[in-house]
Amino acid sequence: MATPSTPHLIPLAYATPSLGMHPSHTLPQKLSAIASAGYTGFELGIDDLVSFARSYLHNPELTSTSWPSLLLAAKKVRLLCAPHSLNLTILMLQPFSQFEGYHGTRRAEVFEKARHWTQLMDALGCAMLQVGSNDDPAASGDTGDIVCDLRELADLVAPRKVAYENWCWGRHVNTWKQAWDVVRETGRENIGLCLDTFQTCGGEWADPGTEDGLRELEEGERLQRWNQSMRQLEMLPKEKIFLLQISDAFRPPKPIEREQWSHSLRPPPGMGGYLPVKDMVNAVLKTGYRGWFSVEVFLEEEHGKEWAEGLEEKWAEDGMRGVRGVLEECGIQGGEVVE
Repeated sequence: MATPSTPHLIPLAYATPSLGMHPSHTLPQKLSAIASAGYTGFELGIDDLVSFARSYLHNPELTSTSWPSLLLAAKKVRLLCAPHSLNLTILMLQPFSQFEGYHGTRRAEVFEKARHWTQLMDALGCAMLQVGSNDDPAASGDTGDIVCDLRELADLVAPRKVAYENWCWGRHVNTWKQAWDVVRETGRENIGLCLDTFQTCGGEWADPGTEDGLRELEEGERLQRWNQSMRQLEMLPKEKIFLLQISDAFRPPKPIEREQWSHSLRPPPGMGGYLPVKDMVNAVLKTGYRGWFSVEVFLEEEHGKEWAEGLEEKWAEDGMRGVRGVLEECGIQGGEVVE
C-alpha cells in the first residue's frame, strides 16, 4: 500500500535590507518584524551585523574588519534568533562580494577575509555563505581561475555551503547559465546556486539602460530567448539550487545602470513591477526544488523613511503577500506543497 503524501510549507525567508536604509531601523527591529510576519528565517547582510555591533558594543568606529567585535555581536544575534526568542533561522551571511579571479596579494587578502567570515558564520549558527559574481574590472575573467577560486573556497568553508549568485552587472559571470557552469566545474557538493528572479529577469529580459526598460531585441526574439532560458532552467538538478531569492523591479523613470537599479527599485511581486517573475519561479518549482524562498527587496525611497511604528512590519508583510501570491499563481496554495 502506498504511503499517502503529506503537505508541508515551503520555507520562507527575508533578506534584511541595509542599502539606502534610514539608520533608525535597527537589526532587532527588522528581525522582530520578520518573525511577526511569519517568516521562519532570514538572510543576514554584513552591513546589518556591523551596524548592530556598533550599537551593541557602544563603539561607532567599528568596521567590517573589526573581527573580534563582530564575533561578539554575531553571538548576540544568534541568541536573539534562538527558539526561546524570535525562533528564526539565520539562513545565510551575505554578500561576500568581489572574491573570485584575483592573483597574488589580492587573492591572499580575499581568502583571509573568507576565513574570518567562516568564524562569523559559526558564531551566528549559519551554514551558508553567499558569493556574488565579481564586478571588478581588475579581476580575471578566465573560467579556470574562477572555478579554482570557488573550489578552494568550498573546501575552506566545508561542511558549510557556498551559494554562488550571478549578479546581472557581474563583470564575467552575469547569467544563471554561466554561474551553473562554474558551480558544475568545481566538482564540490557544498557549492550550489543562489538563484535570484531580479538578477536573471533583469539581465535576460530587461535592461534599465534603455528607454523602455527592456533588452534591445525584437519582441519575438526576446520572448523566444527568455522561454528557452526558462526551459533550460527547469533541467537544473534541484539539489544544486541552494536558495531562490524573489523580487520584482520597477521600470526606471530614466535609463540607469543595473547595479543602481538593483539597489533602489526592487519591490516584492505584486506591487507594480514589470519583470516575468512568475516564469522563473515556475521554472524553479519544475526542477522539484522545495527549499528556501527568500524575499530580497531594495526600495531606496521607501527604506529611506525614518522608523515609525508598524513600518517594518508592513514591509515584511508586503513581501510575504507578494511571494505567496506568486506561489499561488504557480499552483501552490498558501505556500503549501504536497510531496
